[in-house]
Amino acid sequence: MTVAEIEVEELATLLEGDEPVRIVDIRDERAYDRGHLPGSESIPFPELTTRVAELTGAERIVTVCPHGIASRQAAQLIGSYEGTVDAHVESLRGGIEAWEAAGNELEPTEPSGAAGSDSGEGDGHAHEPDEGPAAPF
Repeated sequence: MTVAEIEVEELATLLEGDEPVRIVDIRDERAYDRGHLPGSESIPFPELTTRVAELTGAERIVTVCPHGIASRQAAQLIGSYEGTVDAHVESLRGGIEAWEAAGNELEPTEPSGAAGSDSGEGDGHAHEPDEGPAAPF
């Protein structure tokens, strides 16, 4: 099964429009909290098979990972799920790395209930080595 991919520019335009799109970030929660695409939701890859039902009824789904590799597998899995067979499922070509390289911003997760908590170091442009289980760090 060939997985469709969406270019960064097309996704950025889609996010500015009115068409509903579910952006699924498959990185772990810590990576997601450090910075994610606007409007995205976190469903870490290891949890995808047990949480795919959360996407039932979505019309368009875009999967996201650091480099656009694991997200292709995630898109294939989501596209084969009975509740999403009618959805247009794509993977972001080049992943978050390409998103940032094109000058787009990532949003950090707001700390829950911690008003002056540390705002984090860095600017959301760190390259996280969390593509999957074989990550070098």
